Amino acid sequence: MPEAHEPVPVHPVPELSEDEKHLARLGYKQDLNRSWSGFSNFAISFSIISILAGCFTNFGAGFNNGGPISISWSWPILGVFILIIGFTMSELVSAYPTSGGIYWWASKLGGPAAGFFTGWLNLIGLVAVTAGVSYGCATFIDLTISTYSESFAADYSLTRVFVIFVIVLALVSLLNIFSGHLMAIMNNVSVWWHVIGASAIVLVLIFVPDQHQSFSYVFTERFNNSGYADGSTTTLAFWFAIVPFGFLLTQYTITGFDACAHLSEETAAASQAAAKGIWRSIFYSVIGGYILLLCVVFAIPDNPETGQADNALAGLGVQPIFLTALGQNWATFVLFISASAQFFCATSCMTSASRMTFAFSRDGAIPGSAVFQKLTAARVPANAVVFVGVCSALLTLPALIKVDVGGTPVPLAFYAVTSIAVIGLYLAFAIPIFLRWRMGDAFEAGSWTNGSKYKWMNPIAVIEIVVVSLFLMMPTTPAANPFRDEFEWKFVNYAPIVTLGALLILTIWWFASARHWFTGPKHTIDQAVVEAFDE
Repeated sequence: MPEAHEPVPVHPVPELSEDEKHLARLGYKQDLNRSWSGFSNFAISFSIISILAGCFTNFGAGFNNGGPISISWSWPILGVFILIIGFTMSELVSAYPTSGGIYWWASKLGGPAAGFFTGWLNLIGLVAVTAGVSYGCATFIDLTISTYSESFAADYSLTRVFVIFVIVLALVSLLNIFSGHLMAIMNNVSVWWHVIGASAIVLVLIFVPDQHQSFSYVFTERFNNSGYADGSTTTLAFWFAIVPFGFLLTQYTITGFDACAHLSEETAAASQAAAKGIWRSIFYSVIGGYILLLCVVFAIPDNPETGQADNALAGLGVQPIFLTALGQNWATFVLFISASAQFFCATSCMTSASRMTFAFSRDGAIPGSAVFQKLTAARVPANAVVFVGVCSALLTLPALIKVDVGGTPVPLAFYAVTSIAVIGLYLAFAIPIFLRWRMGDAFEAGSWTNGSKYKWMNPIAVIEIVVVSLFLMMPTTPAANPFRDEFEWKFVNYAPIVTLGALLILTIWWFASARHWFTGPKHTIDQAVVEAFDE
């Protein structure tokens, strides 16, 4: 009698959570540590938006290109458009909650080419926003110390600010390398720092100044310090060219909310939490930022010689406003709150950018991908963090060049870096938003959806992004226009050179090489496992 064959051992399918099952259906195993709560996911985008960063660092860009109305009217109007963009992206992250986020959506909806270009635009934008926020943080650290110490202020130099910038980049890199869970805790703390800190600044700006500007000034006063149109505030050029230059204030401040998507693989109940995190971070930032900015404009002091609001002083940025209206001690206090918030913001930007680098490398799209997709024992993409830090420093090197406009030092390089961030990020957003609209009702939505409203939301989102991106590529001062006699290269807005130059290089690279090997997101999980738990 033949011996019975021993049964072949069957390896049990690992017990997966609903989040891990959803991720597995998208082709990935759970490599990153899923320790973030829904609040932490919301917190990272809220921290990156950081009303205490963008509202203050780019105040001059808004005020000089339109005056008070460029803030009191442009901010809420653009805020509504950006919220629409957020809603369209919330629907996408609910369906596809992966670290690749934006480029993964584009690949799924439009194929490898769409994913390739979207991914690189997103990565350029994330590196630029990390650079911009870190440089803004360094500037405000320098301003805080300078406001408190006259001797420190006397030795001001662009080199000193750049050294502080490099130190900030190094610190946020080290914090990101240490632990992914530490970043979740820091973002939770950051939310309350922003809420309590912004509230404190609002109260200081209301009660400390001896006088405030009128409602008429805040909501009707126009000011043109762009150098264009001979300072006119009544021509069509003022409304359709000068004021849009000031859109950088709003559009740069309220960006980076794609972090909710990049951290979705580390977030519990991601298809709901990440979707809500995107639109809620935008909504609360629009409201909080508007209140904060209005308080700054109301606090603009009068010029003692004219008895009128000192527009020239306000055009220099928030520090002269705070120092004149609040005095040295209160101004130092306000600047310290802002500088600290910007450090939290820079740390969050690094987290988001490094996760995008990890995800893009996981799919082989970045040269040296094998290096950048490696995780440490703490399951953190440390090499990706270093890569983002080095690229951020290189991108900001032009900030060492001193630029004076009308005898006033202007941080044109900083504005260029922030423009690159806005253009790169928002153009990356536009591609999957358009592709989702083109797919129509065939789109397989997640648990959070816009329903039929996508039919008008998505086209509006794409149009807004394209229009604003075009304005941010324009020369921001007459001396940056190559067709004018006063043209000098140091005044040039290098945002279009970087973004359009990068697109040209990517196009050549795609047709010459990448299209033969980049096939979109790669699966890192056995399909048999997916089929087993779907049975």
